[in-house]
Amino acid sequence: MKVVVGSKNPVKMKATGNVLKQIYSEVEVQAKNADSEVPNQPIGLETTINGAINRAKNVYTQEFDLSVGIESGLLETPHSITGYLDLQWCAIYDGDKTTLGVSAGFEYPPLVIKNVMKGMEVGDVMDRVTGIDRLGEKKGAVSHLSKGLLDRTSNTEQCVLMAMIPRMNQKLYFKK
Repeated sequence: MKVVVGSKNPVKMKATGNVLKQIYSEVEVQAKNADSEVPNQPIGLETTINGAINRAKNVYTQEFDLSVGIESGLLETPHSITGYLDLQWCAIYDGDKTTLGVSAGFEYPPLVIKNVMKGMEVGDVMDRVTGIDRLGEKKGAVSHLSKGLLDRTSNTEQCVLMAMIPRMNQKLYFKK
């Protein structure tokens, strides 16, 4: 199984490999930058999902069995403190079908959302808040906010696994 991830973020590559190695006996995972064709800070369900799909499709070539696009974005959420939850979406593309999965969502502190609404990216604000440069390529904001109970790799693994469920159960999802 040869797979390409549409991002050079080491967390996304590691999470993809961790999940796929549990499903397939042999997996080779490569990473290549791919354009999401959405804003750097996606806000909204459709924008975030489209970013994941675009990453997967823009990095796909017939050299690979699967391509993976992962995009984090803010989803408007009624009754939450800030009005938004952060969710990671994964799109897996095989040249024909796209399957989707989503991670557990969490809420950023109000200061973060306030700055994002002024045009900053979540990652930049969280780097300032934590004092950790490139936090999103390391343990991630979710690890910092959950006091280490969930790190970004595990959170990303969730969306990859959820996107694989239809592929793991082809007879239930895809008619021949």
